[in-house]
Amino acid sequence: MLFDLLGITPQGLLAQLMVGLVNGAFYAMLSLGLALIFGMLNIINFAHGALYMMGAFVAWMLLEYLGVPFWWGLVLAPIIVAAFGMVLERTMLARLYHLDHLYGLLLTFGLALIIEGFFREMYGVSGRVYPTPDQFRGAVDLGFMMLPMYRGFIILFALAVCLAVWLFVERTRIGSYLRAGTENPELLKAFGINVPLMITLTFGLGVGLAALTGVLAAPIYQVHPLMGFHMIIMVFAVVVIGGLGSMLGAIVTGLMLGLVEGLARVFYPEMSATVVFILMAIVLLLRPQGLFGKR
Repeated sequence: MLFDLLGITPQGLLAQLMVGLVNGAFYAMLSLGLALIFGMLNIINFAHGALYMMGAFVAWMLLEYLGVPFWWGLVLAPIIVAAFGMVLERTMLARLYHLDHLYGLLLTFGLALIIEGFFREMYGVSGRVYPTPDQFRGAVDLGFMMLPMYRGFIILFALAVCLAVWLFVERTRIGSYLRAGTENPELLKAFGINVPLMITLTFGLGVGLAALTGVLAAPIYQVHPLMGFHMIIMVFAVVVIGGLGSMLGAIVTGLMLGLVEGLARVFYPEMSATVVFILMAIVLLLRPQGLFGKR
């Protein structure tokens, strides 16, 4: 009866939730990289969306010019973009760690404009098609919908990556070094640990996650210079709601907001683009540090 009043079917609702879960997987991976960089380096990386776009473009260029298939692109593109990010960190961002967060925000915003401008000048604003891998062509019958195999792969792969990164940072010795390097770098140096190298590798890991997300998104969305602009706005909202610097908050909130966005498209499509920001305003009023953040 309720579904009749709303004008939808249970199958339609579940299908929309599955679509929202795919978007949530992208939000979770991007937010995880952004939270990792802020939590470890205290840098608000506004270039994260541009690096996400760069990952998609690098995968497309590897395929277009060198014939590198998707699976190799999934490995090589994040490594290339992460190396680029580490160069940026050593040459530019490392000079700002002792300054206010605003300086890092302004620098990364400028870098985002430069990166987007470069690809816009090289390839224009029209989208480039990245084909779906042959192994994931077709769909799986879930009973209530036909789920494209590639979208199902994205959900499982994103969950595995997020879990692996969280376990690496929170449960391994290297991860403890990363956390200690941000809380008490002088003590860590006394134990003979190369703190600047640890910071650079942390930034590279966060950037690599953004690029990896871009490669995954390339077969679904057209590859174009502005593809990271909308995404970075959503991801900043996710990170704020989850709690700045909280990796668990980034993962859970990213997936949750993808589902909320999917529900909004069913019940009130006009609000689907703004519901995330309404939730962000409510969370900031009731819990300014975010759902999983610390005061």
